[in-house]
Amino acid sequence: MMPDELASLYQRTNNNTQALWRDAPGCGERMEGDYYQKATFSPVVGIRPSPSGALHDLLLAVNALAAGDPLADAMPLHGLHFTFLAIALPHYQRHQQPEKLASLQRIWQAYPARNTTISALQLVALPGQLLLAGIPDPASLTDRTTLAQKLLESPWREDIQARYAGTPFPPPFWHSTLLRYRAQRLPDQWRDFFQAHQQQRFGVVCARRELVMANYNWTTVDPLT
Repeated sequence: MMPDELASLYQRTNNNTQALWRDAPGCGERMEGDYYQKATFSPVVGIRPSPSGALHDLLLAVNALAAGDPLADAMPLHGLHFTFLAIALPHYQRHQQPEKLASLQRIWQAYPARNTTISALQLVALPGQLLLAGIPDPASLTDRTTLAQKLLESPWREDIQARYAGTPFPPPFWHSTLLRYRAQRLPDQWRDFFQAHQQQRFGVVCARRELVMANYNWTTVDPLT
């Protein structure tokens, strides 16, 4: 998606979520488990920028609001990341290398040391989650499309299809998940938080893209190159 299309998509997503919230008070049914297996890993490409300024303050506020709530899984400051492309489901153990690692590394050789910049960072609300999403630089848009196509033409095709079953590939959002709430919908305090900050912009992040094995929130990361 081009920048204008992405901005419109984020706004439509927020409008749809807010309409759902208006019709459905309360958080609804609680989840029995978690969104992801927390102890397993997957191969993924992404960036790990250092939060500063308004973004740093946002992460502090999210973690403060989540404190003491067992249903709230907030992004820790040291886990801030933006996924460029997830490559497989998280079914690997710590330090376990993918079986087809050599083919993945050959594909990756065209991309090392390239940066991704994501600007106009803003909150995007899903029924039970809060995202931090933005607009990527043009070169990253092109690189992700090319990488996605090369993976589909490689031995990783079935892994990609399993990871993105029923969803677009590559995914349209450029985001980091700030909060996963283990219920159908966010409760009032998080809805109020979103309403208070939805028009705010949180600057720009830029970092070198990495090919790594990461857990679900990138608090544990091992390089694959």
